[in-house]
Amino acid sequence: MRVVVTGASGLLGGSIARALVERGDDVVCLQRTPAEVDAEQVLADVRDPGAVDRAIEGADAVIHAAAKVGVLGTWDDYRAINVDGTSNVVAAARRRHVGRLVHVSSPSVAHGGEPLVGASADPPVLGRRRAWYAESKAMGESLALSADSDDLAVVVVRPHLVWGPGDTQLVGRIVERARTGRLALVGGGTALVDTTYLDNAVDAHLAALDADAHGRAYVIANGEPRPIRELVLGICAAAGVHPTLRSVPGGVARGVGSVVERVWPRLRDDEPPLTRFLAEQLGTAHWFDPRPARDDLGWTPTVSIDEGLVRLAAWFATSTPAAPDR
Repeated sequence: MRVVVTGASGLLGGSIARALVERGDDVVCLQRTPAEVDAEQVLADVRDPGAVDRAIEGADAVIHAAAKVGVLGTWDDYRAINVDGTSNVVAAARRRHVGRLVHVSSPSVAHGGEPLVGASADPPVLGRRRAWYAESKAMGESLALSADSDDLAVVVVRPHLVWGPGDTQLVGRIVERARTGRLALVGGGTALVDTTYLDNAVDAHLAALDADAHGRAYVIANGEPRPIRELVLGICAAAGVHPTLRSVPGGVARGVGSVVERVWPRLRDDEPPLTRFLAEQLGTAHWFDPRPARDDLGWTPTVSIDEGLVRLAAWFATSTPAAPDR
């Protein structure tokens, strides 16, 4: 099978591309910077419709993982990549008669600030102010699913909080803040949150590629909801860091986050330490029903959180400490 993977320079996209190569697929990687994947690479931007069209020519399937993540940037930045870029991928897939599109989304598209307890892949929530990542991903997901047809089978995968060796987002930020004494937990870190170990997330996307199911979204997670505090301490222990944890009440965190997200871009050019949306994510439970992905995609996680932490510790023991992207 000839598979195009967008965003292969990222942790998840690159890991998916390498897994496809290892199992014998013909892989084309489309991203702006070189990826550490032994496959054909097209250095281009998903915002360029011509480049996307040329890369997808001759493909049997596309896994669209390219996205603007984080909380730094303007609405135009997020829209251009996460919405317009997805539109370009969908249009090229249709034009080039691609049979299957796996769109990588996020559970945040359906998180409006309330707890999600045993939730399914609920419809995206639109109209959130300043939660530009979640808003743009929700729009991109809706656009991708609207293209599902007998000719182009579309399946959406929402991996929840992917982490593992090499992760500069969740793991990198937790470790960097722990080392500098800036690690604080919203509400004491008691909220139950599910996460996804990297290898499980990769397997889920390959399952989505191979399955017959299409036309809907699936939330992917380990199925092991734990208090945020427990996971944070486990990651710190894997990195050999012993943090002093501070707690911030949820209401205070949301208020501070609202102020920070408005003021920070005027003063700094790096990621703000807190936004209202991030405070809501860290202060409320969010874990999901694993049965739809199991029943429709034939996927179940094989690496537990505890085993993942063991693997993470082994990686830290032999690697340069992870640091957040800048």
